[in-house]
Amino acid sequence: MSTKDNLIIFDTTLRDGEQSPGASMTRDEKVRIAKMLEKMHVDVIEAGFAIASGGDFDAIKAVAETVQDSTICSLSRAMPADIKRTAEAIKSANSGRIHTFIATSPIHMKYKLMMSPEQVLEQAVGMVSLARNLCGDVEFSLEDGSRSEFDFQCRMIEAVIDAGATTINIPDTVGYGTPEEYGAMFKNIMERVPNADKAIFSTHCHNDLGLAVANSLAAVMNGVRQVECTINGLGERAGNASLEEIVMAVKTRADVFPVTTRIDPIHIVPTSRLVSSITGFPVQPNKAIVGANAFAHESGIHQDGILKHRETYEIMKAEDVGWKSNKLVLGKHSGRAAVRARFEELGVTFESPEELGHAFARFKELADKKHEIFDEDLQALVSRVTAPSIAEKFQFSNLEATSKSGVKPHASLTLTIAGVDHQTESEGDGLVDAAFKAIEKIASSQTALQLYLVSAVTQGTDSLGDVTVRLEKEGEIVNGLGSDTDVIVASVKAYLNALNVLDAGVIKAHPQSGV
Repeated sequence: MSTKDNLIIFDTTLRDGEQSPGASMTRDEKVRIAKMLEKMHVDVIEAGFAIASGGDFDAIKAVAETVQDSTICSLSRAMPADIKRTAEAIKSANSGRIHTFIATSPIHMKYKLMMSPEQVLEQAVGMVSLARNLCGDVEFSLEDGSRSEFDFQCRMIEAVIDAGATTINIPDTVGYGTPEEYGAMFKNIMERVPNADKAIFSTHCHNDLGLAVANSLAAVMNGVRQVECTINGLGERAGNASLEEIVMAVKTRADVFPVTTRIDPIHIVPTSRLVSSITGFPVQPNKAIVGANAFAHESGIHQDGILKHRETYEIMKAEDVGWKSNKLVLGKHSGRAAVRARFEELGVTFESPEELGHAFARFKELADKKHEIFDEDLQALVSRVTAPSIAEKFQFSNLEATSKSGVKPHASLTLTIAGVDHQTESEGDGLVDAAFKAIEKIASSQTALQLYLVSAVTQGTDSLGDVTVRLEKEGEIVNGLGSDTDVIVASVKAYLNALNVLDAGVIKAHPQSGV
C-alpha cells in the first residue's frame, strides 16, 4: 500500500488564467473547460472572481451547477460584499470553496492597501470568520507572500487558521522567489506556527523569472499539499505554474516526490487544445508535455535510440498525456450520429439539437473543401460553433482578393448589415491588410488591431487556417475567431467576429487585483 500523500491540484485557468489580456471567456466557454477539468479529475476548479462582474458571477454559478465531482471555488477580496457574492455564486455546488485574500508584504500594505499590519491582520481574521459562517471550506491567501516578513506571516497564518481557514496559500505573486528559499519558507512556517497541522498549505507561483514550476515543486518537497496552476501555464504577465508540467513531474519522478495526484493525464492534450482554441493563446511548439515538438525526434542519434528502445530518449509515453497520431476519423459521407459521437470523445457536448445541427453543417462544409478531417479540425470547428451567442451585425457575404508581383494587393468585399449588402474595396500592404482596410471602410469601428495570429490546424496545404484577431477600443479588448481553408477568408471572419462581439458588448472587465 502506498504511503504517499495526495497532492491537491487546484486549477485556476478560469480565474487567474483568464486575467491574461484578451483571454476573456464567456460563460459557456468556462463551462466547457470546467467539464474537461472535471473529466481530468482536477480536485479544485477556481471558476472566477464573483464580484468582478455580473458575467463572471453567472459563469461561476453555471460551473457550480454543472460540475459534480470537483470542488468549485471563487476568489474574493477580504471584504464583506466580495465574500457574500462568492457564497451566492457557489451555493449550488456539490462541493464549494470561498477563496479570500489580502496583501501581506510591506510594499503592498503601505502603498496599495494603505493599512498598518495590525489593520490587515484584523480584517483578515474578520473576513475568514465571515466566510467560514457561509461555507465550510475556506482558503486564505497572503498576497505577495514570498515578499512578506516571516514573523508577520506566522502571526497571520495562526490567526486565520483559528478563525476557520482550512487551506493556507502563500503565493509567489510577482514571480520573485527561488526554489530553495521558497521551499524553505514553507518548511519554516509549518514548524513555527503551532496550529499549522489544522490546515493544508498551498502554493501559487507566477512565472516572471521562469521558475513557477520549480518553485511549486520545491514547496511540495517541503510539505505543501496543494498546487495552484493553469492549463498551458496561462496567466497574466508571464503566466502561472503549468498544470501539465506539475502533474507529469510528480508522476514521472515518483521516486523523488512523496505525493501522488488524482489526475487522469490522458485528458491533458485535449484540454490544452481546448483552452488554446478558446483563449486564442497558442501553445509554443517546444512547450513541455503539450507542445507539438514535445515528443518529436529529428536528430539521427535520437531517432536511432528511440527505434532501439523508447526510453533512451523518452521519459514519458506520448499516448499517456493524450497525444494520438493524426488519422482520418471522419469524411464527407459521415452521418450526424458519427460526428456527434466523435465530438463527445473529444469532450464536446451540445446543449441543443440546433447547436448540433449547426456543428454538423459546418462539418459538411469543411468536408467538401478538405478531404481529411482530423481531431484538431473538429476542435477548431466547434470553438466557432459554440462561440458567444450574439447578434451578428456584420455578416460576411463575399470576398475577391488579388495579388500579383509588382502590383499592390487588392480586396473587394461584400458585407451584409441588417439584410442590406454593402460592397467596398481597398488596397493594402498584403491581402489581409487590404481586406481589413475594406472592412473598416464599412464598419468605421475606430478600433486598434492588437494581435493577428494565424496557424495551420493540421499538416498539409489544405489545412484549416485558424485565425485570432484581437481588437482594442477605449480600453476594452475583444478576441475574434475565424477558420477556413482559405486563410484570407478566415481572417475576414475573425475580424468580423471581433467587431460583432464588441458591438454586442460581450466583454469581461478583468479584475486587476488578485493573487
